[in-house]
Amino acid sequence: METKYVLEVENISKQIGTKKIINQASFKVKSGKVTGLLGPNGAGKTTIIRMLVGLMKHDGGTIAIGGHSVSNEFKQAMAHVGAIVENPEFYNYMTGLENLKQYVRISPNAISDEELDAVIHSVHLENNIDQKVKTYSLGMRQRLGVAQAIIHKPDLLLLDEPMNGLDPKGMREFREMIQALKQQGVGVLISSHQLSDMELLCDDLVIVQKGEITYVGPMNTTEEDHLVVLLAVDQMHKAKTFLLEKGYTVLEEDGYLKIELTEDLRSEIVKELVAENIDLKELKVHVNSLEDNFLRWTENGGL
Repeated sequence: METKYVLEVENISKQIGTKKIINQASFKVKSGKVTGLLGPNGAGKTTIIRMLVGLMKHDGGTIAIGGHSVSNEFKQAMAHVGAIVENPEFYNYMTGLENLKQYVRISPNAISDEELDAVIHSVHLENNIDQKVKTYSLGMRQRLGVAQAIIHKPDLLLLDEPMNGLDPKGMREFREMIQALKQQGVGVLISSHQLSDMELLCDDLVIVQKGEITYVGPMNTTEEDHLVVLLAVDQMHKAKTFLLEKGYTVLEEDGYLKIELTEDLRSEIVKELVAENIDLKELKVHVNSLEDNFLRWTENGGL
């Protein structure tokens, strides 16, 4: 099946004065997938989001949303987008439902009461939608913001640091809401500097560091040029000595021999150990956590 991209960013740049804020950034967002835009505070995440929705012009490169150029077909491109940039804003003296009806009024697409009810249920606000927004918790406001952003059925949802300040219950509800949108085919781009949140949410990652993209690819990967194998054997010292003599880089870690490989040599290692009468109890591939990968993908690793 051909991959459908709802967002295509090619070599965009942004300079303010003499300072290069974003330098030749390129990435794509797939339909029905969640892509995390991850990086330290000040890395350029919000600048990228603002350029995607036209709040800030890019100096070079191209941005296409739903196949439409943000520069040359702005209205057509924005018709495919729902976004929360920084914090969602509402009329606090109105109820959640009254706020949403204001957005229904200005939507270019006709939205029926049934469709509005479906959106409210999708963000789990049906029990609070008639309360005034000034009584809402932060999590409820975030859910109302997402309802506002998806009310016109966009193909692409852009969220800038949406989980800031959410309690554990709010974060879980937010993840469930995003998963439901994925199943509807919405492509989601979420910017954050919170590693644990992104690890639970995202299918793909875009890492930005000092205005430059340092990694684009899947969230979970055992890269072919960086395979880490963990071995449990019956003769730890003998096995380690033998593997070191064979030229492998071997460390002892939590009862395992840890071997970093530049190519997949697992079968060869097993054969060599068996030939030396060393019993192999367990072999597993160590999959790096997002924190492990982040440290490798960024220059300093610090958040």
